[in-house]
Amino acid sequence: METKKIIIIGSGFSSLSASCYLASQGFDVTILEKNKTVGGRARQLKKDGFVFDIGPTFYWMPDVFESFFKDFNKSTDDYYSLNKLNPAYQIYFGKKDSVSISDNFEDIKQTFENIEKGSGKKLQKFINKAHRNYNIAIKDLVYKPGEHVFEIINKKTFLKLYEFVLTIKNQVSGYVKNKQLQKILEFPVLFLGAKPSNTPSFYNFMNYADFKLGTWHPKGGMYEVVKAMTTLSKSLGVKIITSSEVEKVEIKNNNVTGVTTHSGYFPCDILLSGADYHHTETLLPKPLRQYSESYWDKKVFAPSALLFYVGFDKKLNNVSHHTLFFDTDFEAHAKTIYDTKEWAEKPLFYASFPSITDASTAPEGQEAGIFLIPIAPDVEDTPEIREHYFNQLVERVETITGESIKSNILFKESYCVNNFKDDYHSYKGNAYGLANTLTQTHVLRPKLKSKKVDNLYFCGQLTVPGPGVPPSLISGKIVSDLILKYH
Repeated sequence: METKKIIIIGSGFSSLSASCYLASQGFDVTILEKNKTVGGRARQLKKDGFVFDIGPTFYWMPDVFESFFKDFNKSTDDYYSLNKLNPAYQIYFGKKDSVSISDNFEDIKQTFENIEKGSGKKLQKFINKAHRNYNIAIKDLVYKPGEHVFEIINKKTFLKLYEFVLTIKNQVSGYVKNKQLQKILEFPVLFLGAKPSNTPSFYNFMNYADFKLGTWHPKGGMYEVVKAMTTLSKSLGVKIITSSEVEKVEIKNNNVTGVTTHSGYFPCDILLSGADYHHTETLLPKPLRQYSESYWDKKVFAPSALLFYVGFDKKLNNVSHHTLFFDTDFEAHAKTIYDTKEWAEKPLFYASFPSITDASTAPEGQEAGIFLIPIAPDVEDTPEIREHYFNQLVERVETITGESIKSNILFKESYCVNNFKDDYHSYKGNAYGLANTLTQTHVLRPKLKSKKVDNLYFCGQLTVPGPGVPPSLISGKIVSDLILKYH
């Protein structure tokens, strides 16, 4: 029997994951990547001896990465070196007012206890519940393809239904009263792309991932994971063609027959898109698109981001590898993202200084800095706006940490809404995908298998299971299982 050809659009984490599973099952797999380098949103910027991850910088849920490589009789150790960060991260709440989260849960409990008497024991109860939810999420939910609701309704999940009505914000306030501690417990849902006030409390399993599984860093940066997955995929026979944007999907009798790129035509038996879901459907004739423009417009999208990649000519003090600046009103900032959809006057922001723990990311005696402001998708993006917020960030970092940095900037590069649109055809320039709200959870997300084109599939952050790097690896696995089921 002739080997079936699969074309995969895009080379992000979900596409690379799927390519490995499909190639190992005997399919002839080719990845077509629009950009010059592999990795999708997790590409890399190198400049003057500095190395920056353009996209994800947090390595959470190490068990998911290990599980992926184990499926191919490999280990993360075969490809890259991991360092558990201590502190995992540091949060600034004001001028020289910060809390550092240890890599040890007993120390974290003591940190809480020191801030609010009695909160250490309450945190233990909260994390016990989060641990149970993590096990349910990993074993009973996230590896299901989202074809029908009965995948997620069983004895374990039914008992948790109230946790899909209660929000993270409600739940957290029932355990701790101190506002700083509440912000620390609410912080991980930012990775799910939604406000704590509209994220189901079931998603507290991210707190277990945070406090118990820890925050890690692959030496060389997150791009090392991309390189590892690329090496694995190629060893399994996957062909990867960069600078090859898909411009048209050819259809005959409700089946994809191939795709057209500016470099030629590629026939296929199955098409899998790890590219932007909305954009992929615009490559189809209108009657074969599952979701209308109004459908997408009504969806709650996770934020976009204004990012800066900065080289400093000295080592920085008073900051950690991962540092969050929560010296402003989070609810006011969140309102600008989800309600008014405008720039925040004084946004919270995140900074990563990988060279604090990884000497390979900056020249000796210098520091690499990555800054991220969560913003509303599709907001106005101009050089003047970028410059305004960069200057504000620098001033706030100096004021809050007590260290002068403005005169030590060697260079800066920026990335924002227009770049997300240009580089990834990202819908409204979003950075993280669809928010994990109650009405956008699992079976309520866009489907992995097209309902209108028999051999068209999707994976990645706009479908099951959701946004983030570990979910993307999982998305690649479950869509592969689905392809095997139907083909």
